[in-house]
Amino acid sequence: MSTESRNEFYAWLRDAHAMEEQAVKTLEAQAERLEHYPQMRTRIEQHVEETRGQARRLETCLDGIDEGTSMWKDLGGKLASMGQTIGGSMVSDEAVKGCVSSYAFEHFEIANYRALIAAAKALGEQTVRDVCEQNLAEELAMAQWLEENLGDVTRTFLSRTEQGDSEAKR
Repeated sequence: MSTESRNEFYAWLRDAHAMEEQAVKTLEAQAERLEHYPQMRTRIEQHVEETRGQARRLETCLDGIDEGTSMWKDLGGKLASMGQTIGGSMVSDEAVKGCVSSYAFEHFEIANYRALIAAAKALGEQTVRDVCEQNLAEELAMAQWLEENLGDVTRTFLSRTEQGDSEAKR
């Protein structure tokens, strides 16, 4: 493969690292506000730790190919996360919308890892492929959990709303 193809691949790896850095910040903020949704909070806190591990593994891959992460991409992701956090905290149905948006973001991550795996395979980057497959498995598990629990989160929110709970969103 050409140098240009490798450079694109390295840029995608840096994008994935920034994506995981953004996810950590978003998930941490979301978990803080889910005191009335303990199962969701616990699973999100678990996924924060998985996501930190994903970012570390990607950073190790980048360091191993002498590329390193992108401070600007990481910063951009963190700023985007801050905007999502502020916006999410202002809606009355934050728990439901947070679950929906997390489900959508998980699928964004899944698609990115599938593309990275294909690129790593084409470029003969087995170590990176292995890391991306491990990250993909964690993202698939989180997406499945969200899919299985979205109904419960929604019903809990509606029940709390019906009971006149002014903090139903949390």
